[in-house]
Amino acid sequence: MAAVLVLALAGTALVGTRQGWFDAAPVPTTAAPLPPAPVSLSMKGVGADGKPATAAGVRAVLAGPAANGVLAPLSGVVVDPVAGTALWNQGETTPQTPASTIKVLTAAAALLALDHRAQFSTKVVRGAQPGSVVLVGGGDPTLSSRPAGELTVYPGAATIDDLAAQVRASGGQVTQVQYDVSRYAGPGTAPGWDPSDVPNGYVAPIEPVMLDGGRGDPTKYDTPRTATPAAVAAQALAQRLGVAAVAAGAASPGAEVLGEVKSAPVDQLVENLMQISDNVLAETMAREVAKARGLEPSFAGAAKAVRDVLTENGFDLSTSAIVDGSGLSPNDKVPAKLLADVLVAAAKPDASDARTAKLRPLLTALPVAGGSGTLATRYEQWGAGGRGWVRAKTGTLTSVNTLAGVVVDADGRLLVFAFMSLSPEQNNNLVRGGLDEMAAALRTCGC
Repeated sequence: MAAVLVLALAGTALVGTRQGWFDAAPVPTTAAPLPPAPVSLSMKGVGADGKPATAAGVRAVLAGPAANGVLAPLSGVVVDPVAGTALWNQGETTPQTPASTIKVLTAAAALLALDHRAQFSTKVVRGAQPGSVVLVGGGDPTLSSRPAGELTVYPGAATIDDLAAQVRASGGQVTQVQYDVSRYAGPGTAPGWDPSDVPNGYVAPIEPVMLDGGRGDPTKYDTPRTATPAAVAAQALAQRLGVAAVAAGAASPGAEVLGEVKSAPVDQLVENLMQISDNVLAETMAREVAKARGLEPSFAGAAKAVRDVLTENGFDLSTSAIVDGSGLSPNDKVPAKLLADVLVAAAKPDASDARTAKLRPLLTALPVAGGSGTLATRYEQWGAGGRGWVRAKTGTLTSVNTLAGVVVDADGRLLVFAFMSLSPEQNNNLVRGGLDEMAAALRTCGC
């Protein structure tokens, strides 16, 4: 099924027993059992049974929204994942800057290459010098600076408090904290990134250990970031251990582990990065794909790993250029068809495609129009008819706005779409609204 099933029970009944507020056990009754409660299917999954949309019908409902001059130049495609046929297309094979919709590719590569239940560890080991300990980065940028139970933008994150408590419980006096970032290689920023993106809150230099994705405020998506995330994490650990000395270092092979905490599982990390379009988490996931493939865990190695995994799974990347996993670089170029192809594989209604089971979490990871993630505040003024029906990944850079996702049409048929606008319009809200209206128009399609 391509959507979550929800069963609504019309009523409930006690059968053969009476349970009081303070009874230690059910008390038998002499009443005859009541008949089973009726069950009503108030929602059903989206499968292959809905009336198929026609190309002529889709062209008709998109004719007005796609002609919106504010979107020009516009490319895109609409596909029925059951039939695998394109119902509307316009420049869909021409590579364009995808912005954050490239995260669809990063997330897909992670789901195809990694164990969905795998977790990334952050460890503290005994250092080579007396009194020293080493914080070893294991690829988890979600480690929380807040106490257990206090939420951050990363649900299920481990805490630095827990790690520090384990180190204290191991015994021995700590006089210095070192930090080991050897898990990753190469520069911390990618070709094409705007240097102001680090202090402005969109990303931090990519290192294998950091607190809250390098954020100054762990409860806000876009908030100023540190330029030295691993050092800041080590300083936080040192503070909790009551020491002042912090330095870069390296863990000795086989060093005694004094503490270890683990991230949320891979499938949950994928959902998190897609919902809030988290650039740091996308980049670390791409590097973890590179490590799993035996490639250098750098921007170059991660880009190659994503390409290799997707190509081996039958996706055509022959015209695509990938330089990062987050889409912050304008040097990324992918066609709308590739984004749609990946989502089509995830949205197949059955097991006929071997890729579908691994890629299915992509669908639930997509933000809901007017409801969650990066679409929570959209589909109000523009495209209101798509609220709750459209699920999509957003993308925004200067003169770039993209939207790729799925929508259930009026006949109950799931449609996949990918729209890419390179409009120079300075008011991003107008362009985003135009794309939202296109997706919402597909919802009206009884065509």
